[in-house]
Amino acid sequence: MQTISATNLKIEVNRILRRQGYSLKPDGVFVLKNDGREEKRKVHELAKAERVSTSEQFLLDKIPLIQEHLIDGKDLDVAKIDPEIIEIESGSKEEDFFRWWNIVWWSLPYEHAYGRQMRFIIWDKYHNAPIGLIGLQSPILSWSARDKHLGIKPDKRDFWVNQSLSAQRIGALPPYNDIRGGKLIALLMTAETVKKKFHEKYKDQKTVLLDRKLPSNLLFITTTGAYGKSSVYNRLKFQGEVVSEFIGYTKGSGTFHIPNALYEDLMVYLKKRGFETERGFGNGPSRKMRLIDQALQLLGFANGITHGIERAVYLFPMVKNLKEVIQLNKKPIWRHRNVSEMTQFWKDRWAIPHAEKDKTYCDFSGDEFIKQTRKDLKKYKQLCKNI
Repeated sequence: MQTISATNLKIEVNRILRRQGYSLKPDGVFVLKNDGREEKRKVHELAKAERVSTSEQFLLDKIPLIQEHLIDGKDLDVAKIDPEIIEIESGSKEEDFFRWWNIVWWSLPYEHAYGRQMRFIIWDKYHNAPIGLIGLQSPILSWSARDKHLGIKPDKRDFWVNQSLSAQRIGALPPYNDIRGGKLIALLMTAETVKKKFHEKYKDQKTVLLDRKLPSNLLFITTTGAYGKSSVYNRLKFQGEVVSEFIGYTKGSGTFHIPNALYEDLMVYLKKRGFETERGFGNGPSRKMRLIDQALQLLGFANGITHGIERAVYLFPMVKNLKEVIQLNKKPIWRHRNVSEMTQFWKDRWAIPHAEKDKTYCDFSGDEFIKQTRKDLKKYKQLCKNI
């Protein structure tokens, strides 16, 4: 890769930031010109374009498989939806479904999962179609909103955080998304099935950094709202209990605003300056963030990885006495939630009433969706050429 000068690299960073809707102040701070939801969505477009273009051939090759299990909204019998939680196995058909929808459907670009990883597809047995996805991974080790809320002390952080997961992806696919399907997926993430799968998968494993075996308990799950607070997670309850709890905001830091091509140039720049840029196993996303921050700071961009898009943080406790477990070392009092009960609750509380009032879901056409997807692939490919 050709090395470019610091001056030209700074110009390139500035160009890409401006293209994403940022303006640069004289003190080196870049800020979004507009703070609306659509403007925030636009900021993620380049990152998504890269993810889509990298997987373009896979996405095209799997369209027949996707179409086979893509139902029109008018054919959806809401009362008969029958979900099953299926854990994704490597090389399986379900993995193809997960990867395809994960890349195509969300405006927030897919990021590579680090550390522990569990992926699930929620499958509708009655309609033989995917309802939604759950993608879980190792959480950020130090996270002020979570640690302050739960009272996690720095010297115990590794112990408690490794008994949790972070949901990178939770959501419903069409046409289920138009009948409040996102709430069903969020509910099912706390099902007994997920908790047991975690225990089975990690009961004999040790942590990478400290090489010690921890209790294989999934005590809680955390996630964030993509563009602020989430209508899916807010006031989400089951049998009188809070399922998801808003606990604060992120600091608006990350790396999605730096496209991969620019990232590679930044790493070449750091190497030329004598910095170590290797990203070995166990470093996770934090290492990439530090490297990008270092490079941008050296180039005069004061806020580095602080992109300014704060996300609401939500906590999904799997036990009734989570704070007492963490702060007072109490024995966990587990919640036991099964799929059928949560599904019926969701149908009665949200899906059926919404479907009766709003027939928007009936307008969804699988064929039209695939046509639009093919157009989007071409659009994203062109965007990447112009980065």
